[in-house]
Amino acid sequence: MTFAAIPNQAALKEVLRQSVQRGHVAHAQLFRGAEGSAALALALAYAQYLNCEDRAEAAPDSCGHCPACLKISKLAHPDLNFIFPSTTTKSVPKDATSGRFMAEWRTFLAESPYQGFNDWMQHMGAENKQGSISKEEAGQLLKLVSLKAFEARFKIVIIWLPELMHPAAANAVLKLLEEPPPATVFLLVSNEPERLLPTIISRVQPVVVRPFSEDDITAYLTAHYHVPEVKARQVAQLAEGNLGAAIASREHSADHNYAEFFINWMRKCYSLKMTEVMALADEFQKMGRENQKEQLSFSLGLLRKVLLFGIDPQMVPHLASGEQQFVQGFSRFVTARNADQLTEELNTAHYHIERNANPRMVFVDASLRMGQQLRRA
Repeated sequence: MTFAAIPNQAALKEVLRQSVQRGHVAHAQLFRGAEGSAALALALAYAQYLNCEDRAEAAPDSCGHCPACLKISKLAHPDLNFIFPSTTTKSVPKDATSGRFMAEWRTFLAESPYQGFNDWMQHMGAENKQGSISKEEAGQLLKLVSLKAFEARFKIVIIWLPELMHPAAANAVLKLLEEPPPATVFLLVSNEPERLLPTIISRVQPVVVRPFSEDDITAYLTAHYHVPEVKARQVAQLAEGNLGAAIASREHSADHNYAEFFINWMRKCYSLKMTEVMALADEFQKMGRENQKEQLSFSLGLLRKVLLFGIDPQMVPHLASGEQQFVQGFSRFVTARNADQLTEELNTAHYHIERNANPRMVFVDASLRMGQQLRRA
């Protein structure tokens, strides 16, 4: 993994590069970011940058072709070690430690480093079991760091989701952070750092990873998966910064133009022509439940943009070409007086769809209520 392969995050990449170039590499760092963020990808790129054998002094990235880079990119370097949640499976009925699942872990990261915990559990075949970093992992970790680096400058230990550590494993990590082995760098990658021991938090250097922007996700889906820009934009809005979720849903959302549907829907709501509302309700019902939920989630996001645009257009600097004219015109009808109620109606509709209510009835009811609110603007 190289820095260049990760969308945006330019400022954070520069901070990480500078720490290496200036020789200020902290022995323990906490990459904290929401699920689907670049936290794990950045830790991998940083590990490769640290041990690159052919990197110029001020190079912006690892070379990608030296023996160390090639091994790290394949997650096969002897000085790159991983600790991650696991559980017993059909293939590993006991002693479920990270080392028993390295083959599955490599294929998992090769698919995408932006996936989440549930994705990993499904990939490893956990079925309905909950994974954790077990107390047995503590002994493995102590053995791991007792050895000197085999061939690289640094021995690197990446701990993914340390908030899921058993207390015995957490205490072992704490002891290592208090008395770090020489030339060993611990990179903790956490989605919920508030669940970590305060004593662990106090001994790591924080690396705050922000969620991806809509533009980042749109560009990534367009470049890497050849998703048309309009579709990529609507998937990005639904993902709310989670690139892993966007990648997973890119094909599921491909047959539905949520923006076009919402624009049409709001016009029908305002006119309150029941024959047209009922016809659109039939269309909504045919979508299927997952697309119905995504349509309502997308509608909430676009409604928020409309409200922000009405307050200050500078608050919504990037709009898809098909949305610009609508957002500008519709902002006259979404104000502080009715925005909360409109949002509540969409949330209520989403709640009922999730609980298998009749989609047609939910849609008609929400349309009538929203039409009344739009006329009060």
